Amino acid sequence: MKIISTVRNLQEELKGSAFTPVGFVPTMGALHEGHLSLVKNAAGKCSLVIVSIYVNPTQFNDKEDLKNYPRPLKKDLSLLGGVLRQNDIVFTPDDKEMYPSEDRRAFSFGSLVNVMEALHRPGHFNGVALIVSRFFEIIDPDIAFFGLKDFQQVAIIKELIRQYKYKVRIEVNPIIREPDGLAMSSRNVLLEPRHRKNAPVIYRTISEAPALLRKDDIPDVRNHIIKAIEKIAGFRVEYFEIVDDRKLIPVNSKKQTGKGKRYYGCIAVRAGNIRLIDNIEIPLA
Repeated sequence: MKIISTVRNLQEELKGSAFTPVGFVPTMGALHEGHLSLVKNAAGKCSLVIVSIYVNPTQFNDKEDLKNYPRPLKKDLSLLGGVLRQNDIVFTPDDKEMYPSEDRRAFSFGSLVNVMEALHRPGHFNGVALIVSRFFEIIDPDIAFFGLKDFQQVAIIKELIRQYKYKVRIEVNPIIREPDGLAMSSRNVLLEPRHRKNAPVIYRTISEAPALLRKDDIPDVRNHIIKAIEKIAGFRVEYFEIVDDRKLIPVNSKKQTGKGKRYYGCIAVRAGNIRLIDNIEIPLA
């Protein structure tokens, strides 16, 4: 694999490349099996794969979160060396490369930013849109690969592509989990041991939702899930919402569901100081 850190060198490399299609896997590093599954999927479908490692400051609304975000670059490169091919590229830019001048664009995503992560992390998705659009313009990939764990982010990137008419197709990989069910995340390594031990309660509890919804309505199920998780010392639920996968409009009654739509139960939990998200598909329509 080739390691490139400047936009100029990357574009020169791509300009002379005959490899097609080009696959792109954006990451912020601290790689785990979830990331590697995206890379392997990309390698299976694309002649050239570009993996970015860049901790994007504009998507952090919490400066401490940005400061504490893990950056094990040597380990990340070693992991990628085991799955990438000779001509594949790891792009490791710094802030000056990605933001040579201040980017003040403000995006409008309608109902997609009226719920869940957007409410609890103001400005987060504008920062995501800034960096993803920048990557798309630099790389011009044919296919971009994302994980379903970031459910709301995927919906927003699809809308970004629609608005800006980027010629890129999105591939969404299923959530990769630890053996105990916890969704893999770069933040898992930051959990206190006692919180890591109890963290599987999140997936275990939301997995009860489909069965509970056969007899109870959504508000009762939401309350059950929140109470079950918050019984664990140090755990606080920020939200549990059931939304459709298109406009992310929260559903508060089974009567509001419609045929032809897919629904997901999405949750965010504070385990001590670490924030964890997860989701499952819920058959309602």
